[in-house]
Amino acid sequence: MSLVTPLQGPSIETSRLLLRVPVIEDFAGYCEIVCDEDAARYIGGHLDQPGAWRRFLQMPGAWQLQGFAMFSIVEKSSGEFVGQVGPWYPLDWPGHEVGWAIRPKFFGKGYALEAAAATMDWAFDNLGWTRIVHSIQAPNEASKVLARRLGSHTEEVVELPPAGSGVEVELWHQSREEWATNRLKFLDLLSP
Repeated sequence: MSLVTPLQGPSIETSRLLLRVPVIEDFAGYCEIVCDEDAARYIGGHLDQPGAWRRFLQMPGAWQLQGFAMFSIVEKSSGEFVGQVGPWYPLDWPGHEVGWAIRPKFFGKGYALEAAAATMDWAFDNLGWTRIVHSIQAPNEASKVLARRLGSHTEEVVELPPAGSGVEVELWHQSREEWATNRLKFLDLLSP
């Protein structure tokens, strides 16, 4: 008899991806992100495997306690874990965030854009958020390009709370009204 009951939660399907609540089988792929110095540079820094395990447990815990957190991204064609994307709002965070982290082997395929657009829809529709932010470190050009493609813009630099590594980030954002227009560019990606 298993003591583990899989966490139930929402899922989102796009043209190429399935977004769902994290499961234990996602850990190996997640570790490829946070245990890699380059891949983890702008998401709190790289960790060893025990540290990665502790951070991995944050998302299922947030789903359980808050009713939302980042989704695991799964490539529909292969069933492989691609990364994480979605709503994130820890204590003292500078806003309701939609963030992303992708395994290096999936860079350049447009998966972060597709998944971020779908989770922005989901957050505005299901969480009632009126504004979404993306906290991006200044040297992280790839994430700034993605934020621009989503239609977000930046006006301020803020410091993340100490649990968020205490680093300065550019706070990219857009309102629900802005997203209503910007999302039209992604309708072909958002359809399953």
